[in-house]
Amino acid sequence: HVLYLSLLTYFSKDFLFNNRPPAPVNVSVMHLRSDSATVSWDVPEGDTIIGFSISQQRQDGHMQRFIREVNTTSRTCVLWDLEEETDYIIQVQSIGLYGESQASKKVHFRTLKKTDRFPSNSSNQDDPTVQGLDKSRHLQTGEMIIIVVVLVMWAAVIALFCRQYDIIKDNDSSNNKEKAKPSSEHSTPEHHSGGLLRSKFHPSVPSINIIEV
Repeated sequence: HVLYLSLLTYFSKDFLFNNRPPAPVNVSVMHLRSDSATVSWDVPEGDTIIGFSISQQRQDGHMQRFIREVNTTSRTCVLWDLEEETDYIIQVQSIGLYGESQASKKVHFRTLKKTDRFPSNSSNQDDPTVQGLDKSRHLQTGEMIIIVVVLVMWAAVIALFCRQYDIIKDNDSSNNKEKAKPSSEHSTPEHHSGGLLRSKFHPSVPSINIIEV
């Protein structure tokens, strides 16, 4: 039984070793900033890759960080919380169905100063961080446009309502004036007719002028 287990362990290790994916190639660092950098690499074709592992270490050896991600086909990774003007060393490994590959060649890079401005070029469009920022800007712009359109529509509705209210109010006041005018005109002839009737039934006394000589 011990021999059987030993042989099984040996063949298992040999199988896993022979079926490990190849190490990543063309490892490079781009989009350097004072506190971040983007690592990219290529994977040889013919192997099933389900993730990656990155070893990040300061060149002076004071700090080491491991980044591991599975169930992804991404070939880039953003390194955050870096120190400005600091030298780093990274290595990338591919994760396959039967284990991890050997580490890639070491890549050295140095972060920038905070005062240094990151040069803008067309390659920035490939940076996942830049793409995320662009998408958020597009979303914010679209949301602002929708808000402005809604506000303008509400302002137009309120203005139309106020205008219609003023028209209705003016029409009501005009109708009240027209109703009041005939009643006043009708009362005036009654007064005059009354006067005429009184003058008819109560004739005035003729005046006599006497002239003394």
